[in-house]
Amino acid sequence: MSNSAIDNLSINTIRMLSIEAIQKSKSGHPGLPLGAAPMAYTLWSKVMKHNPSNPNWVNRDRFILSAGHGSMLLYSLLHLFGYGLSIDDLKNFRQWGSKTPGHPEYGHTVGVEITTGPLGQGIANAVGMAMAEAHLASIFNKPGFEIVDHYTYALAGDGCMMEGISGEAASLAGTLGLGKLIVLYDSNNISIEGSTDIAFREKVGERFKAYGWQVLLVEDGNDVEAINKALEEAKADKDRPTLIEIKTKIGYGSPKEGSASSHGEPLGDDNIAKTKEFFNWNYGVEFHVPQEVRDYMSTLQEKGKKAEEEWNKLFEDYKKQYPDLAKLWETYHSKELSVDLLKEEKLWKFEGKAATRSSSGEVLNRLIEYIPNLFGGSADLAPSTKTYMKGKGDFSAEDRKGANLHFGVREHAMAAIANGIAVHGGLIPFVSTFFVFSDYMKHSMRLSALMKLPVIYILTHDSIGVGEDGPTHEPIEHLAGLRSIPNFITYRPADAREVAAAWCSALTTKDAPTALILSRQDLPLLEGSSAEALKGAYILKDYSNGTPDIILMATGSEVQLIVEAAKILNEKGIKARVVSMPSFEIFERQSEEYKEAILPKSVRKRVAVEAASSFGWHKYVGLDGDIVSIDTFGASAPGNLLFEKFGITVEKVVEAAENLK
Repeated sequence: MSNSAIDNLSINTIRMLSIEAIQKSKSGHPGLPLGAAPMAYTLWSKVMKHNPSNPNWVNRDRFILSAGHGSMLLYSLLHLFGYGLSIDDLKNFRQWGSKTPGHPEYGHTVGVEITTGPLGQGIANAVGMAMAEAHLASIFNKPGFEIVDHYTYALAGDGCMMEGISGEAASLAGTLGLGKLIVLYDSNNISIEGSTDIAFREKVGERFKAYGWQVLLVEDGNDVEAINKALEEAKADKDRPTLIEIKTKIGYGSPKEGSASSHGEPLGDDNIAKTKEFFNWNYGVEFHVPQEVRDYMSTLQEKGKKAEEEWNKLFEDYKKQYPDLAKLWETYHSKELSVDLLKEEKLWKFEGKAATRSSSGEVLNRLIEYIPNLFGGSADLAPSTKTYMKGKGDFSAEDRKGANLHFGVREHAMAAIANGIAVHGGLIPFVSTFFVFSDYMKHSMRLSALMKLPVIYILTHDSIGVGEDGPTHEPIEHLAGLRSIPNFITYRPADAREVAAAWCSALTTKDAPTALILSRQDLPLLEGSSAEALKGAYILKDYSNGTPDIILMATGSEVQLIVEAAKILNEKGIKARVVSMPSFEIFERQSEEYKEAILPKSVRKRVAVEAASSFGWHKYVGLDGDIVSIDTFGASAPGNLLFEKFGITVEKVVEAAENLK
């Protein structure tokens, strides 16, 4: 069989598997696989370096399906190329417990590099992967030993290009000159509502040129040779990321070709029959893979094995030539820290008052002595969020070794880029901004939780303590919002020692992201604060010898208030227990015995204090307790005055405690 014949047969196999799976599930998006199968096949078979026998090979090229609704295209590729998806898996598309969910899920389906779904995410994820590749290459590569040398590819559609996150990410990628980032743009001018002309008429290629990208055009999305040529041209430009706009017809070959109805609903049995007729698909059975395709895929799999074998040999020679770098490589890629942070006394020594954002900056710069692969920055706020690593340089087009990242004012892309860095491997990403702006990052933060990625979010200016900036910059509902995300950890430390605990928790948690919620205003170093904060909640002070009369609990800057309130209550004969509760989520992970020891059920008089929404605290105060909080927006005035005006004071805590029956 000629090369073009096996190419066409393989492409049509991808198409048929995809539309049949969608039809069987009575749900899905057949339009993209029918139109984009040639570009995906060309990339996977002729250009992309990957080894299905080892999907986690560290030097593989990465492929991200940003247009995640076209997931059956990816699943068909994974089946044919030998990633372990069976025909039965394809038949179970979108069903309970299947390996083929509606949108690709990282950690669920072998070969899926990252979870996409919300359009545009994948482009930003790909930028993160390309940044990680460039940084690691600058550290570890030596002449003749290019041990980090791979490309990142993303397949995106018109919807991805409409989303603001893709523009944010693409602008940064152009600024950074990420030459090993290549985006295949499935340009078919159709959305769910109809022609893209109703809402989207811009020249995408011109926009990307303005971002600093190389832009190539393939007029015929079925022309394998032209697609392959464009990919090789893209790879040849080492200084710019590349957008390859490939003109396709959504639902190609079906009676619904070029129509919006092919986008998000099964073709229907009659239309599938006509589609098979168009492609001369005469096998008579569903989910059929011709033997010629099976045989050809086997040769491609062997090619992938050989590529990794060659790299393994190169790395063995590298270890002999550069043993210190090889050891550092292992440190970078280990899932465990090389140091026990709890035993590093320097990490836990603090004096005097300090804003927890400042304490975090101090801790971060102590941590870089122990953890070399921290890689992160802020959305143009590092001087305020205190997230600049001294002596680590700035990652840029001119300096790939720099570990400080400058995302610009691009919060959403920043968070999605961090997810890409995290899944790439080898680096520990952190990102930062003001807490109130975390709303801009929400979907990407949610995805980091869904993927169980240990991304670290540094979120400062945590309350009405922001003061004069006013209600637009004062987070009220944000703590409740983050606490509501499954598998997401929030830490709101009360002082510097709790900040150190929060960082330790974030760095040792392997299956969840962590957000550090930090103050702008100075906070005292509290007597009794300690690494016990690693348990999420602990007793800071107890005026009772056994069972207290009342429990006072708080987070962050309000812990100092309950410390003072407890003193006053004690003078009045009310024995209070002071509980610092920096992390609900970590506390809930503790044993029932520990939780009972901290918050005994027998003590029903409880007061919680937090300069934020009361939502979420009712679980801990119960029906008989009270909450000193803010359930309105803030105001513009000096921070100390706002605490007084909104009733977040020692006096209010004492009053609330005394009013409990």
